[in-house]
Amino acid sequence: MTDHQHSLLEPWGIQEHGLDLDRLPAMESIFALSNGHLGLRGNLDEGEPRGQSGTYLGGFHELYPLSYGERGFGFAEDGQSIINVTDGKLIRLLVEDEPFDVHRGWLQQHDRFLDFRTGILERNVTWRSQAGRSVRVKSRRLVSFTQRSVAAIEYEVEAVDEDVRIALQSNLLANQVQEAETMDPRKAAALGTVLESELHTGHDLRVVLGHRTRRSGLALAAGMDHVIDRTYGTPKTLLQIDEDLGRVTISALLKPGEPLRIVKFLAYHWSGRQSMDWLRDQVDASLENAIGAGFAGLAAAQRDYLDRYWRVADFQIDGDPELQQAIRFAKYQLLQASARAETRAVGAKGLTGTGYDGHAFWDTESFMLPPLTYTKPALVRDQLMWRAATLRQARDRAAQLGLRGAAFPWRTIHGEECSGYWPAGIAAFHVNASIAHAVQRYVFATGDVAFERAHGLELLVETARLWSSLGHHGTDGEFRIDGVTGPDEYTAIVNNNVYTNLMAQLNLTAAADAAEAHLDVSHSLGVNPEEVASWRVAAAMMHVPFDERLGIHPQDQDFLLQERWDFEGTDQERYPLLLHFPYFQLYRKQVVKQPDLVMALFVRGDVFTAEEKEQNFAYYEGLTVRDSSLSAGVQSIVAAEVGHVDLAYDYLAEGAFTDLHDLKGDAAEGLHIASLGGVLGAVMFGLGGFRDIGGRLAFRPRIPDGLTRVAFPVIFRGQRIRVVIEPGRATYSLTSVEDGGDESGLTPVTIVHEDEELELVAGVPVVRPLVHLDPPILPVQPAGRTPHRRSHRQPL
Repeated sequence: MTDHQHSLLEPWGIQEHGLDLDRLPAMESIFALSNGHLGLRGNLDEGEPRGQSGTYLGGFHELYPLSYGERGFGFAEDGQSIINVTDGKLIRLLVEDEPFDVHRGWLQQHDRFLDFRTGILERNVTWRSQAGRSVRVKSRRLVSFTQRSVAAIEYEVEAVDEDVRIALQSNLLANQVQEAETMDPRKAAALGTVLESELHTGHDLRVVLGHRTRRSGLALAAGMDHVIDRTYGTPKTLLQIDEDLGRVTISALLKPGEPLRIVKFLAYHWSGRQSMDWLRDQVDASLENAIGAGFAGLAAAQRDYLDRYWRVADFQIDGDPELQQAIRFAKYQLLQASARAETRAVGAKGLTGTGYDGHAFWDTESFMLPPLTYTKPALVRDQLMWRAATLRQARDRAAQLGLRGAAFPWRTIHGEECSGYWPAGIAAFHVNASIAHAVQRYVFATGDVAFERAHGLELLVETARLWSSLGHHGTDGEFRIDGVTGPDEYTAIVNNNVYTNLMAQLNLTAAADAAEAHLDVSHSLGVNPEEVASWRVAAAMMHVPFDERLGIHPQDQDFLLQERWDFEGTDQERYPLLLHFPYFQLYRKQVVKQPDLVMALFVRGDVFTAEEKEQNFAYYEGLTVRDSSLSAGVQSIVAAEVGHVDLAYDYLAEGAFTDLHDLKGDAAEGLHIASLGGVLGAVMFGLGGFRDIGGRLAFRPRIPDGLTRVAFPVIFRGQRIRVVIEPGRATYSLTSVEDGGDESGLTPVTIVHEDEELELVAGVPVVRPLVHLDPPILPVQPAGRTPHRRSHRQPL
């Protein structure tokens, strides 16, 4: 157990013993509950103390004008920010005449546990007031995976050693004060009060509040209702309602051994089109369904949903219990972020906090969707459907920029570009290729031709048209893409970024193939043979810079001409660099925020030789400072491929513990959901060596010293390939997606282990030896930026 390990190690959950107020903001993110539609931060039931109170709805946002010292044509007009909506988590407790407050009296016990198997956050508290009255409080909280708009809290209070009169105040509160404005661009804009009241009504123990955002005009209805369970006596209740607050007060005399138990049900519905009356009716209906199920029924449905998920999707890591816990945490949080997001974007922080204003980036398609594609593909389809629903905005944006096709936004909630800094944001056109790649991967993994015809082809065509108009053929005939920003945000507005060019090449080829496979649909989109031919020529003639002297690929055509950053002269306190140095200095030096060329080695590994991968990885290790949480996962994947298996383990652990150990110091703003997706990718694509390039499933598995077993599933065309890696061998098994399912109808699947083609059939595991690698010379990272050595069992 490390200094960062604040709890006993649990393989299926996160435990906290005691209450560390300094860690409270980060723990609010770690203990957040969500289903992709509704998210509740892990605030204490009583609401204070708190780091950042948060209740969020996927896609529900406010607009604010972006300010510029000098405005330019094509600049984004409005920012979009996720907002803290009506808070229904609040349950305050008065013991005699003293409020239950962890700052006051004596906190004799305070335990919390987030269970990945049940989806329930439990809290157990024993507290003694300054007057000497003791109570025991137990609460259980869930956000339902099966009833999309519903959350529930079971709250129980009991006198410990003598009769006590208590009052519970269950609140539904809108327009909580948000935190002060900050200069950190990763944090949310401070918008103040944004919800205007349109409805407040209630009866018995139910309250419904309706509000509308001031600028975006989105309507929201939130409701709460209660069921009181007490064996003896009838508590006294009081209902109070105003525009921004609904409150149910429950008073009772408690005797030891006779707890008062209430269940609070919450429901949230929002729309940009429906009337407030309609939303109110939906809230009432959802509350009735929730009450009908009861807390026990919601919990049973939650457990069943998660049982089915874990049976299929669990990743197993033997030999490092702390890492096993962290990997399951990553799996659980990725599910929470996307399970019921459906037609809404999954932001970089999910619904765990307001970091990055709740925006979705290329992170979604590049880091979250790859592991989901092969474990929960239906959720990938939902996210691609969201992108398809925003094609109109993307086409409008391309036209504004003087381009054809669709220019998807660098950062957004609703579909419009809302980045106020165009060099690092708006010029990062590679987001379009990430979307196209996600379409290509999803169709390959699922065989979902209906999706490809209805939506996928259009996404491929419009992104291909973007590249066709963005790039040009030079005098040598090569296709060049100038004036763009690649994944590395410390280098902006460059010519021929290798990652961007190679992903555009893939996009153009995929669009041409799909257009020819579905001629009727492509004709309806205005695609003709001449256009397809032009895509193929551009792809074939794509310019990919290479430095013969160093034997590596420059990140962009001029990158290696720039001066190297003075890493030795940079104090560690000045990282991340973007908060301590002007972009002017960053842009003109060889320094990498997050893997760029190294990302290309992974996703386009088919165009690099083994020697080129080794040389490129070593060079860019010396420049990458990992100021982005996205870095560790990618570096782990490529480190494993080129033979640095222990280094891959180190990076895997760094990514896995980013939030649990708050390594970046910003977990209070929400979890790094994309980074957690990258961690799962580091298991599948790194240690598993899994690649889906070129229409085949290929594996080059690795296992570092210290781990005794790594196992994960690959869901392919409705069947499951179980991959188990142990020292010296890998085992592949073809099974039904459902444990115990009928395997007689399974279709054999061809895979490649190293360079050997294997046919997997149901019931016949195939065992193959791991290839022994003589690792190349270990690369040297920038001064002070070497990852901690997990492989030597040293704590992070």
